Amino acid sequence: MAGQLAVFFTAILWSSSGLFVKLLEWHPVVITSLRSYIAVVFLLIIRFVFPPPKGTKKNEPLPLWIGAFAFSFTMFSFIIANRITTAANSIMLQYSAPIWAAFLAWWLLKEKPRWEHWGALVLVFGGLALFFRDAFGSGAIVGDLLSVASGITFGLYSVLLRKIKDSNPRDIMLLGHVVSAFIGMPFIIMHPPVINLPSVAIILYMGIIQIGLTSVLFVYGMKRVKAIQAMLITAIEPIISPVWVFLVIGERPSLTAMMGGAIIITTVVASSIIGWRRTEQE
Repeated sequence: MAGQLAVFFTAILWSSSGLFVKLLEWHPVVITSLRSYIAVVFLLIIRFVFPPPKGTKKNEPLPLWIGAFAFSFTMFSFIIANRITTAANSIMLQYSAPIWAAFLAWWLLKEKPRWEHWGALVLVFGGLALFFRDAFGSGAIVGDLLSVASGITFGLYSVLLRKIKDSNPRDIMLLGHVVSAFIGMPFIIMHPPVINLPSVAIILYMGIIQIGLTSVLFVYGMKRVKAIQAMLITAIEPIISPVWVFLVIGERPSLTAMMGGAIIITTVVASSIIGWRRTEQE
């Protein structure tokens, strides 16, 4: 139960990102970078207080660095997309990640996709087509493309996290935040953020709670529940995220975008359930 609760609260905290990105009137790269600076300090403190158990294997450098850059790109692209498309579009498009992960795992981990993965890929592309139907000519095409890219890199990051699960996967998140912090340094100089009490409160929340604490919770949960269970639990994020934005800001996604998002989320959950039932029968 502890693992399921950890993943559940991770999804709840993740879902608040879209709202606070909309509320914080800073350059999106500055938001990502400063959030990561704070997360690095938080995770280093956690690492000092709760060091890896003795005998933990060292991480392989290649998957560690590729995973860190994939995680960093996912954060940058998601936050930038949130500023130039709707919160619903960005989060729902990113949640095509489990399908990309299935095929990346085939390539990197030699885990061959099943028939439900092929079927899901076709349906996901159908859902994406509905998104881009509205995006062309609306100025949101770049945001939607970035959201798709973040889904692909999120899938890659998840596969690499599994690849080093027997060592210390939390290091991918820590290194990813270090990369994001350094990439954003020139933007902080060129686009200095307006500092006031609300903005400081928001960026501290995002760095410590929304992305720092969730890094700890997610790794904790992934070690205690099956990957399929974790994916099903985190599927609540794309449902809740646009609700926060609508209730506070009033941003309403289009009907076709909602239909596309519903197809993607339903497909991901259905393919996950099929895979989970097959695993149970085996």
